[in-house]
Amino acid sequence: MAKIVVTGAGSAQANGVINSLLLSGEHDEIIGLGSEATDLVMCAAHKKYLMPYSRSDDYRRSLLAVLNREQPNMIHFQHDAELAVALKFRDDIDRTGVKMLVPDYNTIDTCIHKYKSWEKFKAAGIRVPENRILHDESDLRAAFKTLGDENGRIWLRSMSIGGGGRGALPTNDLVEAREWIEKHEGWGHFIAAELLRSETVTWLSIWHEGDLVVAQGRRRKAWAHSALSLSGVTGVTKVGETCSDSSVDAIAMAAVKAVSVVPNGIYGVDMAYDRNGVPNPTEINISRFFTTIQFFTEAGLNMPKILRDLVLYGRRPTLHKKLNPLPVGLLWLRAMDCRPLLTTREKIENELLRPL
Repeated sequence: MAKIVVTGAGSAQANGVINSLLLSGEHDEIIGLGSEATDLVMCAAHKKYLMPYSRSDDYRRSLLAVLNREQPNMIHFQHDAELAVALKFRDDIDRTGVKMLVPDYNTIDTCIHKYKSWEKFKAAGIRVPENRILHDESDLRAAFKTLGDENGRIWLRSMSIGGGGRGALPTNDLVEAREWIEKHEGWGHFIAAELLRSETVTWLSIWHEGDLVVAQGRRRKAWAHSALSLSGVTGVTKVGETCSDSSVDAIAMAAVKAVSVVPNGIYGVDMAYDRNGVPNPTEINISRFFTTIQFFTEAGLNMPKILRDLVLYGRRPTLHKKLNPLPVGLLWLRAMDCRPLLTTREKIENELLRPL
């Protein structure tokens, strides 16, 4: 039995990780650290510490105080921006004796800034949508002229840290685009990009000192609450489906190697398909599991447990294959105030009644 700290506890990002560790059967003590009291109180961790946000001046002192008090065996940061802060005082964290498996700071910094990772992908020869930083209206006009699709649409998004399609807007209207950027005080901080198709795929992987341990593909079939976002992107998967595609595997691995010479830890490569049907990397969610990680766990691939075993014991899993070990076509359905459901399209068809 071990003590494991998980940060971001109570959030959608961390709950699946905590649940997966509890489902592992290892009887570890899970200590949840979170900054939103009303979220934290509902998570399943055995102990729960209310923490300042990582941007707070008191974050370093508070984190070290918890680590020194609890003396955990392992810590997992389930938010990349928080990890970027924590790595600035990693020596202090290491002195508490806690273990973690994470990339270096430069890799974290590259991945949490989408434009930096886009530059790495492009330099590596990976097909990516063309991007243009928007400093003023002349850049915006040029973007419409050179990047627009057959309907004249471009994709606007923020360069700043954040998920859930932060600042994203597909548009073919110059006035709307200008007002959107100005509303977000975005000149110099927004990017215009080629608009990719709505079809997306995610490739989640764990690496250890440059070697791939395991990876699994998942297609996103629908976003939750998509009607509440102008872009239709919310960052919250409503329907996910396991998949296996050798081209996705190859592109994702190339993207990982583009940002990290010796990959270490968790790399989640998000991809969207271009008009030619080629998956283009749009970002790497670094050192964290995606919100639907419990999907893989209940399907038979407990990646948080795999990470635990690597960190604590250097033990790798026994799998029939490293790439996409789960069956293709498993579905994970999510809805507010309902327990997620692991199923298949066939089971759905067999269960639902139809009017006469």
